[in-house]
Amino acid sequence: MEVLRPALININGRMYRRNIIKEEQYEEEEEDVSYMGPPESEDFAVEETCDAFLIEETDKGYRCAIDVPSVLYKYIIGKKGETRRRLELDTKTSINIPKPGVEGQIVITGSHKAAVSSAVTRVEVLIESFRKKQPFTHFLSFHLNDPKIQEGFLSFKDEVLLQCSQDHGVEGSIFQNPAKLHLTIGTLALLNDTEVRKACGHLQECQNFIRDITEGKPLPLEVTGIEYMNDDPAMVDILYAKVNVKDRSDKLQVIADRLVEHFVSAGLMVREWDRVKLHATVMNTLFRKDSTVEDTGGARRQTMSEREAFDARNILKKFGAYRFGEFKLNSVLLSQRYSTDCSGYYTTAGSTNFS
Repeated sequence: MEVLRPALININGRMYRRNIIKEEQYEEEEEDVSYMGPPESEDFAVEETCDAFLIEETDKGYRCAIDVPSVLYKYIIGKKGETRRRLELDTKTSINIPKPGVEGQIVITGSHKAAVSSAVTRVEVLIESFRKKQPFTHFLSFHLNDPKIQEGFLSFKDEVLLQCSQDHGVEGSIFQNPAKLHLTIGTLALLNDTEVRKACGHLQECQNFIRDITEGKPLPLEVTGIEYMNDDPAMVDILYAKVNVKDRSDKLQVIADRLVEHFVSAGLMVREWDRVKLHATVMNTLFRKDSTVEDTGGARRQTMSEREAFDARNILKKFGAYRFGEFKLNSVLLSQRYSTDCSGYYTTAGSTNFS
């Protein structure tokens, strides 16, 4: 980063300079973002507005409480408390943070309203910066684990292994768990129960437009045909089934795109593509188990960097138009990553129905 041309962040129409400060405590780099506005005097005569948070006047000055997931506290504290001390010194405020692992509010107090507002803004910029680096915890999904689709998928798996197991990289462990067949709409990093409840509420808000699109009825879907993700069918990492509405309308695509639009607007999701690419993964090399590794206590999953591609040319030739089955979809789910419910599908945190 050039000193004379620092990276800028636009937040609510105001520009902030991003200063990169190496912090040995974290794998990431801590970003100290300073407000690029009019210079402030020593007594904070220039007041910063802070519309998103309520700054209350107290007997001793001013106070503002911010809801922050506990997993993000460490980024406000910094190595040996350095980040918090610097924020307090720069803004002439006091920043009270709950104990690690205890959900609560970060409380900022100070003698001047502008000082508290400045500290709130800087804390919020830090929070949003490091929030983007958190792995996703939940995802919006259309479940495809209907018994008829599972049966079709298991027949597909058996036939592929019978006819194509001699092809490079093709073996049983890279197939999807039939109980977890799904379409991913978008991913979310929900860092505490409050954020999960907020996401569930927003999903309920989407029910009206979903029912307008489906006319208050389940959507008849058909799962037919397979496709691959990359350019070379001889070196494939992901093979997916194609899902369409039976009447060939774009209703499912429209619902998915509208859901993403709503959750992006709510600040709960980051837009990755102009349109959601709906695909039902049936084979993925990340699922591959390495039975040769003994020091982990058994088989393990491969990481992104060590995944071994498979040759899908024969699979595409023989099963390119494979028919997995049909069913009626009646819900969109907020699913929890790395979880399993009694049906074998991902644990559901929230849902809304089409009818």
